[in-house]
Amino acid sequence: MKKKLIILLCLVLSLGLLAGCGNKSNSDALVVGATAKPHAEILEVVKPMLAEEGINLKIEEFTDYILINPALNDGQIDANFFQHTQYLDEYNEKNGTDLTVLVKVHSEPMGVYSKSITNLNELGEGTTIGIPNDATNGGRALLLLEKEGLITLKDNAGLIATDADIVSNPKKIVIQMMDAPMLVRALEDLPICVINSNYAIEGNLDPVNDAIAREAADSPYANVLVVKAGDENNEDMLKLAKALQSEEVKTFLEEKYQGACVPAF
Repeated sequence: MKKKLIILLCLVLSLGLLAGCGNKSNSDALVVGATAKPHAEILEVVKPMLAEEGINLKIEEFTDYILINPALNDGQIDANFFQHTQYLDEYNEKNGTDLTVLVKVHSEPMGVYSKSITNLNELGEGTTIGIPNDATNGGRALLLLEKEGLITLKDNAGLIATDADIVSNPKKIVIQMMDAPMLVRALEDLPICVINSNYAIEGNLDPVNDAIAREAADSPYANVLVVKAGDENNEDMLKLAKALQSEEVKTFLEEKYQGACVPAF
């Protein structure tokens, strides 16, 4: 009898272990990967709204956005919220993945920041300017510098422009590419950096008042909720998408960020 009891206990434990293998932690939750500001903050706004729908939203914060699409593609998270469509398109093409936009939420006009000058007319010859090192945000930064008259790019260089596409550089500026999260800190050493608004906000910079130049408020780079192909009609995902385009989120963006993050719906 004792022997049978021991065997039964072993079987129960084995089944329990097998049931736990291969699942994400909090498997009953809808896990969304995001950068801290403003994305995770926006998700916190919709969290109680989803709870009323019986959905347990778990927000997985990432400090490095390079890791978030791989996490979604590998099934470590259920959705992500950190990127614009152009970045996603470039990622899918480069990696052969099929991650899909579910809904647009907001845009974050990119800005030029400095601790040593207050106007780009003060820019000296040979100044080093830090920009993001990923393809689309680096190109986006160069387009902003072109808009401000500092450089001229090849025709149709577009969003994937690099410093090799610069055809006119009258002030002989030097482009230094680096990880986007490092750019705020780099302002201690570099005179100018072009920074995504989410990282500017995390670094206690005010994109509206501290940037010496910015993209237009109607920036086409809307940040989006992204899922794996096949999850577009998932009921919980659709409820999350609806919540992210709610009046509550619009009001939060307008009151909290006052132009630094603009609703895209």
